[in-house]
Amino acid sequence: MKNLILPLIVFCFITTSQIEAQDLASAENTSTLNYKKRHAIYDYKEVRLNNTDTVPEFETKANKLKITGTIYQNDGKTPARDVILFIHQPDETGNYTLKKDALKKRYVYHRAWIKTDADGAYTFYTFIPGSIEHSNDFKQIHRSIKVPGKPEFNLDSYFFNDDPLIPNLSLSCRANFVKSMLKPEKVGDMYVAKMDIKLPKAAVEVNYK
Repeated sequence: MKNLILPLIVFCFITTSQIEAQDLASAENTSTLNYKKRHAIYDYKEVRLNNTDTVPEFETKANKLKITGTIYQNDGKTPARDVILFIHQPDETGNYTLKKDALKKRYVYHRAWIKTDADGAYTFYTFIPGSIEHSNDFKQIHRSIKVPGKPEFNLDSYFFNDDPLIPNLSLSCRANFVKSMLKPEKVGDMYVAKMDIKLPKAAVEVNYK
């Protein structure tokens, strides 16, 4: 148990400090000259983005998952429009399926993007990921976000309330996990989870047209 708790504490510290540190990327990240190194959030075709997207192989997965919510500006009340939210995740066994595109860039296969409308709403159709057996990995779906006029940055991952590693966390660490923790409920043939997002202060200084 001691060997397990220490990695969890370290992981908690790193994860919950992501928003504060933000690790903002350079504007050069959007350059086509830097295509293979730029953040995967840019690897989409603008014309196809809307506020709903589906992860590849969704239809074949046993534990289908719908994640829905609203992205708000930092006041927690005003819907944030034209915001891109990108997710990628491991499969049911906790492994990441990697592929290469036509330009030989490697990417995680199970991924999706949305772009909010004026109401700030978003929906992903995906599946509940797994974690590698006997590892210290949490079940999680990674998130990155891009506000107009700002570099992209990483949000804390979506975590799951039934993850067996959660009880091993300290109370303070568990409280931070709750901020991005999904609580899926079975509705018909899929699980549904709601998660609103409030943009950090550094991301909201944007002049919308």
